[in-house]
Amino acid sequence: MVSATKQVPEPPEGTPDGGVQETGVQAVAATPGRDAGARQGSGTAARPALVFRVSLWVRRARIVGVRVARLVRTGVDLLLPGVRYLLHSLRRRWRRSLQFRTVLTTLMLAVTSFAVVGAYLSSQIANNLFQERLTQAESETRYSVKQVQDTFDGAQVTDQSSVITLVYDTLNAVEGRGSVVQRRYVFEAMPEQTKPRNRWVESRASDQLTISVIPTDLRKAVQESGKDQFWAPTEFAVGTEDRPGIAVGNKVTFNGTVYELYLIYDLNTAQTTLDEIQGVLLAGAAVLVLMIGAVAWYVTRNVVSPVSHAALVSEKLAAGQLQERMVVKGEDEVARLGASFNHMAASLQEQITQLATLSQMQQRFVSDVSHELRTPLTTVRMAAEVLYDAREDFDPINKRSAELLYNQVERFQSLLADLLEISRFDAGAATLDAEPTDIVQLVAHVIEGVGPVAAEYGSVVTLNAPVDGIVVDMDDRRIDRILRNLILNALEHGEGRPVNVSVAANETAVAVAVRDHGIGMAPADAARVFDRFWRADPARARTTGGSGLGLSIAAEDTKLHDGWLQAWGERTNGSNFRLTLPLRQGESIGRSPLQLEPVDVTFPGSGRDRTMLLLEHAQAPQDQSAAGLPRGAAQPVNAHAATPFPPATGTKDGS
Repeated sequence: MVSATKQVPEPPEGTPDGGVQETGVQAVAATPGRDAGARQGSGTAARPALVFRVSLWVRRARIVGVRVARLVRTGVDLLLPGVRYLLHSLRRRWRRSLQFRTVLTTLMLAVTSFAVVGAYLSSQIANNLFQERLTQAESETRYSVKQVQDTFDGAQVTDQSSVITLVYDTLNAVEGRGSVVQRRYVFEAMPEQTKPRNRWVESRASDQLTISVIPTDLRKAVQESGKDQFWAPTEFAVGTEDRPGIAVGNKVTFNGTVYELYLIYDLNTAQTTLDEIQGVLLAGAAVLVLMIGAVAWYVTRNVVSPVSHAALVSEKLAAGQLQERMVVKGEDEVARLGASFNHMAASLQEQITQLATLSQMQQRFVSDVSHELRTPLTTVRMAAEVLYDAREDFDPINKRSAELLYNQVERFQSLLADLLEISRFDAGAATLDAEPTDIVQLVAHVIEGVGPVAAEYGSVVTLNAPVDGIVVDMDDRRIDRILRNLILNALEHGEGRPVNVSVAANETAVAVAVRDHGIGMAPADAARVFDRFWRADPARARTTGGSGLGLSIAAEDTKLHDGWLQAWGERTNGSNFRLTLPLRQGESIGRSPLQLEPVDVTFPGSGRDRTMLLLEHAQAPQDQSAAGLPRGAAQPVNAHAATPFPPATGTKDGS
């Protein structure tokens, strides 16, 4: 049904109605002026209450904000540990699992590839659908606009109702209800044109649309053109949803008035089709990613499993389980790798068994020979002592021969004792008998014992240690042997210069440093000083010194204590040997209380005074072996002022 709406003309200017309306407005405007004084008084009274309410609400808002911030902080504090643990687990899994790294990389590459391909396909499909709808819309718009213009040109209407009815019927026909592509229209008179007397239609639109749904650029292009056709994408409301569309605009004239006619084509169907296609692409990509992940996991599992098995077998072989072998299946590359690995393991087992047998034979030979030599050596020693005691009755040549015989028998007996000790270390028969002992008293006892040697060489031995002593879990017999060996070596190579012995402790370890100022040694010599039978100067006559096994035995004793034994030296500037032991058995050493490269300090007091020197903040060297070979110069430390305390027998001045 077509309905006509009669328009009521606006009242002309200067009519009585207009004057009444203007007077009414003025009266309403004058009313506030009459009550201004009364309102001012009430507003002044209510202002303090309003300020109080505002401040109260601001305070409440701050309290709520603080509570919300606390809740957010609590939530973050609860979530952060879990997130950190998850990230740490993923990083550790990424570093340690080749299969996890391969599968995850494959999934990431697959997702990236599908995202790029899916975005390209979706863009192409959307573009094709849009172009198809646009071509159809432009064609239908040309035809529809031509029909509208022909209808307007052939219309013979003169009254208002006939004009409104004609426009309404013509535009409803253009709307195209029931067609495949639904259309809507917006019919608007162009602005800034002279208004004719018979212009009874200003604008019309379907489905409560307004001219605001038309883009500004499109309106401007239509208004400035002649008979050209323009289009632009747009959105319009249908019920409670916004739908995409295409707006196509043209100009038409009717009764001397130029109108803008816009036909709006609904693209909701195309958008629905595109959404369905994108959903299918997304679901297909997800399924493909899962399938690719499963395939990658299966393939990498078949490849990585033999490698993991080989790594496990290698670890067992390194741990001494020489009978371990890989399981070989098939004839492929992995099977050949397993067979080669088993052949290598068998060859290594055979060689290691031979070497172990040979080592046992050598150890048994040394032990047996050393043991068997003790009886004849005792006899020879007794005879040498008799000759040595009666040397005054001999002529000079026989007297010198008796003295040489006595001294060399002594050296031979010391060498035999060291060989027996080394054989016990090699056979694994050495055991640790650790008890809590004051290491300061032990050092003082050793210094007292080497007093005659220090007097012979003319060296001053100074002990720098805490007054209260340091209790350490250790085998005092073995530590006594280590310290005696270090101090005797320092006296022998000290060239009569002072020898400083320092003792200090921290939370986990205790250290004893023996510093001499003699001939010293090169850094390369310090790296080999703990080797068996090694001497810095092979050409030097062995008129002094022991068997060449003392420092090797000291290193083995230190290894039993889980400690460090390190050496530092410099030509013509002496050397420094540092022994570091854990305070309690079973604990690890964090850092040494004394630095390896020494700091020369002048001690107050006389040579007979025992002094204390504490060296702090010394860093433990990295990658130290049981023998404690040095790794370069240590960092400087802070030397506190030395504090003298009463004399003790642990100091020898050599006078």
